[in-house]
Amino acid sequence: MILLQLSAGQGPTECCKAVGLAIKLIQKQCSDKKVQFNLVEVISAQESGCFKSVLMQFDSVPKEIAKQFAQSWQGAMLWVCQSKYRPKHKRKNWFFSGQVYEVNDIDLDNAITYQACRSSGAGGQHVNTTDSAVRATHTATGISVRVESERSQHSNKRLAKALISQKLELAKHEAMSQQDKTRWQQHWELQRGNPVKVFKGEKFLLSN
Repeated sequence: MILLQLSAGQGPTECCKAVGLAIKLIQKQCSDKKVQFNLVEVISAQESGCFKSVLMQFDSVPKEIAKQFAQSWQGAMLWVCQSKYRPKHKRKNWFFSGQVYEVNDIDLDNAITYQACRSSGAGGQHVNTTDSAVRATHTATGISVRVESERSQHSNKRLAKALISQKLELAKHEAMSQQDKTRWQQHWELQRGNPVKVFKGEKFLLSN
């Protein structure tokens, strides 16, 4: 399983907009490269088309194509553009980042238990009468997620497995020693000054 998380970090709306523009470009590139694209989790910002964080899953035959594509979006990235939200603002550099996660699907399948449940809407109203929603639990850690965004149980299982995978990776980072965290933060700060991709203007054109 190949996952890519794009994040605006603690950046302002402009950084969240950069994530939104990146998603559109990634979808187009996936279509061109015959890579299957699925949105797993989206955390929206206040403005339309702006996202604080997005988790995506890629698949391809062979798998290496999807892996190489995801890795091309890993690291700090920069969007150079005048802010449309604050036209008089002097800042034009907006950073966002990409992080790739690769998980062995077979090992993960054996470590997760699934429980079917009914999807429910606001106020407890049932969206449908089928048990399409899924609660997935990672047996060893107790990490659990509930997914009901898709109509089929199979699709919700796929998304749940991807979410479990990401949460396991985040848990590993939380378990790092303070020294390792400091080293990681320094690496991130250095990366901000050396973006792997630079985009320019409202059309989000990749700068070579």
